[in-house]
Amino acid sequence: MKSFKNVSFGILVFLFIFTSKATAQEAQKEEFKPVFLTVTTLHRSNDPNIDFSDWKKTEQEYYDKVTAKNDLILGSGYYFHYFTPDDSEILAVSVYKSWEDIEKANEVTAKLVEQGWSDEANRKAFFDKQNSYYSPVHSDEIYASLNFNKPLKTDSKEPLIYYVKKNKAGTGGSGYKEYFDNVTMKNSFVKGVHTMRHRWGSNSQDALEVFIFDNLGDVEKSFKENTRLEDAHWPDKTKADAFFKGYSKIFAGHGDAIYRNVPSLEK
Repeated sequence: MKSFKNVSFGILVFLFIFTSKATAQEAQKEEFKPVFLTVTTLHRSNDPNIDFSDWKKTEQEYYDKVTAKNDLILGSGYYFHYFTPDDSEILAVSVYKSWEDIEKANEVTAKLVEQGWSDEANRKAFFDKQNSYYSPVHSDEIYASLNFNKPLKTDSKEPLIYYVKKNKAGTGGSGYKEYFDNVTMKNSFVKGVHTMRHRWGSNSQDALEVFIFDNLGDVEKSFKENTRLEDAHWPDKTKADAFFKGYSKIFAGHGDAIYRNVPSLEK
């Protein structure tokens, strides 16, 4: 998969999640400095002759020899379709300290690839195999993190659930911080949260919210818990209506998607 690594991981090598460690560390600083997240939406190959049984082993080898050793990649992960419009989707996510580090990381990656597969024939065979798992069609996005994050704290070796809201920025509105502090942060079913805004890609209005859960059932439970927390923080209906009238203008609609991560490929 040399072509993908050199193009996608060079332009972005991106998550969701990521992603989490780097974003959380930055968010805790007194002066918030965003990190940059690159997201590549890949698609599984539809070739019936492709054997996917070694996919994880192949990507683990790349991770161990390249991603884990590239200090400019602060975080990374793979996220598989769970409930999305396209069941072939795989998100490849990487996190960087700065925009400049995205390009610099590609240079480090190239050196690590040569070190990891010093024999040219073996290197070609490896990347041909890795590349065969994916369709040649993919899309790339780059986001900057926002200062609304709930650090993920977990020792789970099982895949986690990533509920992604891809919002369209609205025309104004207010109250996001108040809602985040008093509802999102207090919802015990939500194990982690990451927020980010478009920096490069197809739609400049994109604003993502990523909510992390232990399991799918907790997603529905969190919605009910949000309602309880909202009622507790805004017990006065008149004040609640006034608040949510302004809050509703922050975003102009959104799309939902749910993914699962691959724990051994998380940095």
